[in-house]
Amino acid sequence: MMNFISRLLARGKPAISEARPSDAAAIAAVHGVSFRRGWDEDEIHRLLIESNVVAHRAMHGRKLVGFIVSRRAASEAEILSVAVAPAWRGRKLSRALLDLHLRRLAGLGTRAVFLEVDKNNAPARALYRRAGFHEVGQRQGYYAGGAALVLRRDFG
Repeated sequence: MMNFISRLLARGKPAISEARPSDAAAIAAVHGVSFRRGWDEDEIHRLLIESNVVAHRAMHGRKLVGFIVSRRAASEAEILSVAVAPAWRGRKLSRALLDLHLRRLAGLGTRAVFLEVDKNNAPARALYRRAGFHEVGQRQGYYAGGAALVLRRDFG
């Protein structure tokens, strides 16, 4: 019921832009409610100040409601994390974040993007499949209760 009310009251689409180190606390809050072991503010801040990290945020007004973070090395990148606040899930926000993020990575000269996703996370797997990722490996026991699928998308 609360989720329905939140959706009813929320108007307008979130704006997606580059994340900044000052977003670390808000990103940590979304990460913490999205994953079994959330990253703390300091971990995220250290990531966001690295020159090889690319990060985007989705803002609804002054509230951060989603993010995506990657680390680049040479012509490859690894998506480290994508999360959307619970009240904003199911609105294609993760797809919008991923699309913009992939365009940015391609614009920086990235040739291949990798990520790991829980084998049991059907919504995330569908998102990545629609975005052109394909399975290139598995890591057994990576997540509690399951394996991680290693996915790849090539540009070009």
